Amino acid sequence: MYGFDSYVALGDSFTEGLNDGLPDGSFRGWADRLAEVLAAGRSDFRYANLALRGKMLDEILDEQLPIALELKPDLVTLCAGGNDIIVPGADVDAVTERLEEGVAKLREAGIPVLMFNGPDTKVLSVMSVLRGKVAIYNTNLWAIAERHGARMVDLWTMAPLHDRRAWSDDRLHFSPEAHRRIAMKAAEVLGIPLESDWREPWPLEEAPNRWIDSRRSDLTWTKVHLLPWIRRQLRGESMGDGLSPKRPQLAPLVPLDVLEVPDSAPHQQAS
Repeated sequence: MYGFDSYVALGDSFTEGLNDGLPDGSFRGWADRLAEVLAAGRSDFRYANLALRGKMLDEILDEQLPIALELKPDLVTLCAGGNDIIVPGADVDAVTERLEEGVAKLREAGIPVLMFNGPDTKVLSVMSVLRGKVAIYNTNLWAIAERHGARMVDLWTMAPLHDRRAWSDDRLHFSPEAHRRIAMKAAEVLGIPLESDWREPWPLEEAPNRWIDSRRSDLTWTKVHLLPWIRRQLRGESMGDGLSPKRPQLAPLVPLDVLEVPDSAPHQQAS
């Protein structure tokens, strides 16, 4: 219907869909939601999601990219490098040079590529220190997209993602409502008309967040999320160790209603 009969998603936890949970414990995420839009109910549409949490850029390019090149789908989405640049001392320019190699291979094979840049972390206490790194990375990504004729989903300028409710408690992954909006934004970049608008403002909060609550939250986050992440990095471990991609092969999609807001998600405009 929209010129796409097959779609392969490459990446890490963002594209796998954390933390857009389903009742069976698996994750849906923006990529599944986008696939549902592209399929438009067709039984002949095929979709694969090779993304896996914790994957570094080299792993994505070595393990996932060759499969996409072999499958030659009508669309590949690529979001990678985020886990690399948050490592202390990481060379952002070197990461983007490596990423460009992957984009170039896909485009040389004639495969349309939809890229994603990094979101603005300004609203995230503690994680806001990464803002400068992400900004440099994004500038490089825009240059790569321009050089190779790829399209870009600009997460940095998505105003709804500047609200802390767009983020999960771990401050690394998006909430279900944010995944829904990102899927709509991706569809818009691809030129697909939708009735819903990702720009719809969040409802007003009944009680503002207090300073003391924020500090307590920082301490909890450091203990529950940051310190375990540091320990995994030091041990060379990954969240994805022992796991497999949720959709390893191009296959027909059993669609959910991508535009239906979960019961717990906001759906009314602020007055």
